[in-house]
Amino acid sequence: MGSRPHRAGVVLGGGRTGRRCRFPPPPPSALAAASGFVTGAAVSNLKDVLASMIPKEQAKIKSFRQQHGSTTIGQITVDMVYGGMRGMKGLIYETSVLDPDEGIRFRGYSIPECQKLLPKAAGGEEPLPEGLFWLLVTGEMPTQEQVTWLSREWARRAALPSHVVTMLDNFPTNLHPMSQLSAAITALNSESKFARAYAEGIHRAKYWEFIYEDAMDLIAKLPCVAAKIYRNLYREGSSIGAIDPNLDWSHNFANMLGYAEPQFIELMRLYLTIHSDHEGGNVSAHTSHLVGSALSDPYLAFAAAMNGLAGPLHGLANQEVLLWLTDLQKELGTDVSDEKLRDFIWNTLNSGRVVPGYGHAVLRKTDPRYSCQREFALKHLPQDPLFKLVAQLYKIVPNVLLEQGKAKNPWPNVDAHSGVLLQYYGLKEMNYYTVLFGVSRALGVLAQLIWSRALGFPLERPKSMSTKGLMQLVGYKSG
Repeated sequence: MGSRPHRAGVVLGGGRTGRRCRFPPPPPSALAAASGFVTGAAVSNLKDVLASMIPKEQAKIKSFRQQHGSTTIGQITVDMVYGGMRGMKGLIYETSVLDPDEGIRFRGYSIPECQKLLPKAAGGEEPLPEGLFWLLVTGEMPTQEQVTWLSREWARRAALPSHVVTMLDNFPTNLHPMSQLSAAITALNSESKFARAYAEGIHRAKYWEFIYEDAMDLIAKLPCVAAKIYRNLYREGSSIGAIDPNLDWSHNFANMLGYAEPQFIELMRLYLTIHSDHEGGNVSAHTSHLVGSALSDPYLAFAAAMNGLAGPLHGLANQEVLLWLTDLQKELGTDVSDEKLRDFIWNTLNSGRVVPGYGHAVLRKTDPRYSCQREFALKHLPQDPLFKLVAQLYKIVPNVLLEQGKAKNPWPNVDAHSGVLLQYYGLKEMNYYTVLFGVSRALGVLAQLIWSRALGFPLERPKSMSTKGLMQLVGYKSG
């Protein structure tokens, strides 16, 4: 499973132009901060915090199962079985919960609460994703020092092995960015500390420690992989530059993409925070949980999750929204009346298509992730034509869907807005949008993967039935 030691300063590659670049080792001050603690009472090394939390959580769950292991918690219907297991309660996922009426809560905190309480960069107003990761892993709001520790720790771990860089540079330009991302993540499993430790026969009580190391390494490297893909496909293979250990994760990612505008960096902080997790039943989260339950290392589990995220019914939806909006603009122009817009929506529905960006499998209200992006747009780009169109649709589409009577949720979801913001700041390559989603989703699914191994969750293996068997089970008799 790849026994090469990790080396700071591994060649990252210079793309198709032949230029080379390296990640320099962080300065001594950054290494000191990454070594474990920051002055003060709060422990800043995340692994040390986890080590003190896990035994208490294990004992709590053991006691709970002893008392309620046989308690019934739900009823499965035939429609659920045929409907993609929709709504079945059959999975433990600690990091977030999706309520149909109030939306996502990260460890009990709503998105507005996270925006208010999570630490921010100096001079910034949006939460840092590092803070959300700390919250997802520990359930506790981090201090500024703890978030700074994470930023520097990820910078320290960011170097890519040369074989992954070579593979990315050799991919054909017609290979979709998500396919490149998934392949690169799979190839990164040469660096898996968990896979090496498992092969050497570690005790299962220590699994979480190596999953933690792999999760931290993978999160650190993902922006480098994603930026390399972007530069190769859309910027003629130009160098992504070096990681600055004094900058936060999102700031470094934006720099590597080639976007230094402060508002875009703020957008990245918001985007990478709100797309991070969405409880455990969605395709990408469930896939990582399922594959991880086989004790596949985090690289393999997350690569599988990205293959699910790439589907048009999941992460690719933000791209479909933007395509629909641009087609609408081409047909009706940039200044369209509400009446014409209403007719266009009805024509879309009557032709058997859906209005992309509206509705959700679980939510029954406006997605809070849509709302916070709308607030960002109202603040920073209120006169942008595409945003004004999205705002106009927000007033019209729900009423049309309610009038049609088929939609359980006529309100907009997160995908209705994100592409508009990215377009405004010049990131117009729609095929790439799901890669950004994937970088963010790592925070949630890898935080959960640490806990899945810490709590000893077993191999996931639900029972399937044939249609004939199900008919016999419920006593069905055909006419």
